[in-house]
Order: sequence, then C-alpha cells, then structure tokens
Amino acid sequence: MLSQDLVESVFLAAGNTDLRKSVDGLAAIVKLEFELDPFSPALFAFCNKGRNKMKILRWDINGFWLYYRRLEHGRFLWPDNGTTAVTQLTYREFRWLLDGLSPIQKQAHKPITARVIL
Repeated sequence: MLSQDLVESVFLAAGNTDLRKSVDGLAAIVKLEFELDPFSPALFAFCNKGRNKMKILRWDINGFWLYYRRLEHGRFLWPDNGTTAVTQLTYREFRWLLDGLSPIQKQAHKPITARVIL
C-alpha cells in the first residue's frame, strides 16, 4: 500500500475535514490552505469529525491516488492544532497513528543514522 521509500513527508490536516471532498477538493486544500505542492512525493491525510474515517492523497507519476480507511471500532488519535492547519509527521509516526497509537511515542527507540561498524 503505502511504501516508505515512495514518501518523503506526511502532512495531516489538523482538526476535521469534510470527507465528501474527492481528489480535486483535497488537492485544493493542500495547495491553498497548507501552501504545499500536492504533486510532491508526500502523503496528505485528512480525517472526519468522528475520527474514524481517513482519506490520504498521494501523487504518483501521472495521477493521484486516493486511499480511504474506515475503522469499524475505535478512533484515530488525530491532532487538533488550534493554531496550524497542517501537522508534519515522519512516516514512522504516521504508521503509529494508523495503528491506533499516538504519533508521539516517547518510549520508542530513536532512529539510528550512523552507518559505521565499530
């Protein structure tokens, strides 16, 4: 589905979004409200008011992908920033969110970037 090697950034629309919008409406939000490029190698995620439905917009070579996820039980722990329209996450944090966890996991191991063997 969503491979990490195809995604540079993940952006969440803070608060709730009317999920009746399709590709064009969501791309317009990305461009006009987030002031980001909807054609960039990123995921743009939107959640409904009930926090149990999500749409993810992604550009791929010659067209948009629109993923839709509906939880049968539970809710997404979605950020609701009163001051910003968009929240940026790492792909790892986004996977936690999809798994029903908080995107901020203080107990998680930090990623290691060193590539030296001692």
